[in-house]
Amino acid sequence: MNWLRKNKLVIVHDGSFHPDDVFCVALLSILYNGAIKVIRTRNEKEFQKADFVLDIGLVYDPDHNRFDHHQEGGAGFRDNKITYSAFGLLWKKYGVEVCGSQKISDILEKKLVEVIDADDMGLDLSQNKITYVYPFMMTDAIYSMRPTWKENSSNIDKFFFKAVDFAKDILIREIKIAKDKIEAESLVDDIYSNSEDKRIIIFSKQYLPKDLLINYPEPLFVVYKEMYGEKWRVTTIEKSENTYECRKNFPESWWGKKDEELAKVSGVSDAVFCRNGGIFAGAKSQEGAIQMAKKALNN
Repeated sequence: MNWLRKNKLVIVHDGSFHPDDVFCVALLSILYNGAIKVIRTRNEKEFQKADFVLDIGLVYDPDHNRFDHHQEGGAGFRDNKITYSAFGLLWKKYGVEVCGSQKISDILEKKLVEVIDADDMGLDLSQNKITYVYPFMMTDAIYSMRPTWKENSSNIDKFFFKAVDFAKDILIREIKIAKDKIEAESLVDDIYSNSEDKRIIIFSKQYLPKDLLINYPEPLFVVYKEMYGEKWRVTTIEKSENTYECRKNFPESWWGKKDEELAKVSGVSDAVFCRNGGIFAGAKSQEGAIQMAKKALNN
């Protein structure tokens, strides 16, 4: 009887693994603090004893924790037409619980869950702009953990559980990243609201996620102290979350220069560097970084 077992019994298919079944097991491991027993099998007799059946069984029944999508007609799709895989179905029921809030769950749904579902259903989300050069995505990292043709495939469960540990670490980190970013939103909004010149935002007290400033129309540069050093950095603001294109770059005459050479051309005595492309620069002091931003505004 299930109530006599300490661990939740989780059934997932054996053989080759994919990101969706790997992340399903990772999610349940987080949800139950590791108190799960995972059996990789296709023996349907085992399904009846399980607390969870994942990515196998041809049944989607969330009330009884059956999460498969291979049955005729699948198990539904989102408004954006990305079809649910087992991971998306499991996330739909337990995402909020494992994340601690709907908002964090929604962030990971877009950033990670839908990407994994799309991959499992053969939907390519990336646009290849350079021939034979492709992005290495999270899903590729999971695929790289499968045994090659020269490795012992009879020991594939060892590879699977190593991939699960990796996926678990990723989920925990992404939940933490989303949580901390949400907490930063009000802090960034206060700084923005109280800035005299909203084109230059200054994080004077602590480092905060600069990409939150994309949500405001005016900011062109943000000044902040380096997280792992004593120098100050001034960074451009991107036009949107999906591009590296900046609203305003640093002067091209600064690009690639540092120290005395940069100080001479920029007119900022403690300037220390400017990256090629003009996307960020640095100075020894907060005043120097602000001065660099102001000079860039007028260039």
